Amino acid sequence: MLSHGSGGKMMHKLIEDLFVHHFKNNILDEQTDAAILPVDTSEIAFTTDSFVIDPLFFPGGNIGKLAVCGTVNDLAVSGAQPLYLSVSFILEEGFPMNELETIVKSLAEEAKKAGVLIVTGDTKVVNKGKCDKLFINTAGVGQIKKEDRDICKGLNIKPGDVIIINGTIGDHGMAVMNARESFNFKAHVESDCACLNHLIREVLNQSSVKFMRDPTRGGVATVLNELVGKIGYGIEIEESALPVTKGVKAMCEVLGFDPLHIANEGKVVIVADEKEGQKILDLLRNNELGTQSAIIGKVVSDHSGKVVLRNETGGRRIVDSLSGDQLPRIC
Repeated sequence: MLSHGSGGKMMHKLIEDLFVHHFKNNILDEQTDAAILPVDTSEIAFTTDSFVIDPLFFPGGNIGKLAVCGTVNDLAVSGAQPLYLSVSFILEEGFPMNELETIVKSLAEEAKKAGVLIVTGDTKVVNKGKCDKLFINTAGVGQIKKEDRDICKGLNIKPGDVIIINGTIGDHGMAVMNARESFNFKAHVESDCACLNHLIREVLNQSSVKFMRDPTRGGVATVLNELVGKIGYGIEIEESALPVTKGVKAMCEVLGFDPLHIANEGKVVIVADEKEGQKILDLLRNNELGTQSAIIGKVVSDHSGKVVLRNETGGRRIVDSLSGDQLPRIC
C-alpha cells in the first residue's frame, strides 16, 4: 500500500520485519542516515546500477539476485574486492508482499554468497501504474589494490594477447526473453546470473590479467568493440571456439539473433598475455562458474578498431556493436 512508503508506522514495520530482518548486520542495524564503513585502503571502487527487468522472475533467478550479481560483478571486473551494497526499492501500490519477500530473501542469500554486506537502503511506494511492479537500485563499494586499479582500462594490451570467457554466452538474455514472451521452446535455457567476485579474485591472485569486463547488455560483441576502440589494434575471434548451449543457439537461429549480442549476467571477458592464457583457463575451469571456459580469440595488428569473426568454413565477417535495443529490459 502507499502507506508502506509514507514514513510512518507501516513503513517502519516493513523495513524492520522484512528488509532489516533478512539483510541484518552490525552496520545496517545502526540504522543511521548514512552508513559508516570501515575500509582499509587508500582507494575504493564505487558503482551504481538500476534493475527494471521484466519479468521479475525468470529461470535461474529473479530481480533480487540480479541486483546483487550485477553490482558485485561491476566491482569485481574493475579489480576490486566488493564489500558493501546499498539497496533501494521503488514499489508499485498493490505489489504482492509474498513476492517481495521471495525477492528480498534471494537478494540476501546472494549477498551472503558474495561476502558483501547490505549496509543502507531506501523504500518508496508509488501509485498503481506509476512504475511496473518493482524497480531496484543498488550501489556498491569495494577496496582495490594499487596493482589492480588499471585492469578495466586495458593499457598494456598488444597483438598476440588472448581473449578468454568463463563459459557459455547468451544464456541470460534468452532465458529472460523466453520467460517474458512465452515462446515455449522445448530447449531449457536458464540465466547464468551469478556473482563472479570469488572466481575473479582467484585469477587475479595467481595470474596476470590485462583487462576484464562483464558482457551484460550488448553482449560479448559490445565489450570487444569498446576495447578495440581504445587499444588501436584489431580482435579476431573463432566461431568454433565460442561456447554456446544448444538451447541458446537454437533460439537465436529461429529468432534471428546473434549470441554475441545477447546479454550475460555471470560472465567475464578476460584479456591476458598468451603465456598466461592456459594458466588462467585452468584456474577458471577448476571453479564451478568456469567449467566451460574457453579462449575465443586474440588481439591482432590487422584491421585496427574492428572485431572480426572467423567462421568454421574459413570465411570472415565484421562483428559490430549492437545497434538499437535488441532485447529490452533484460536487467
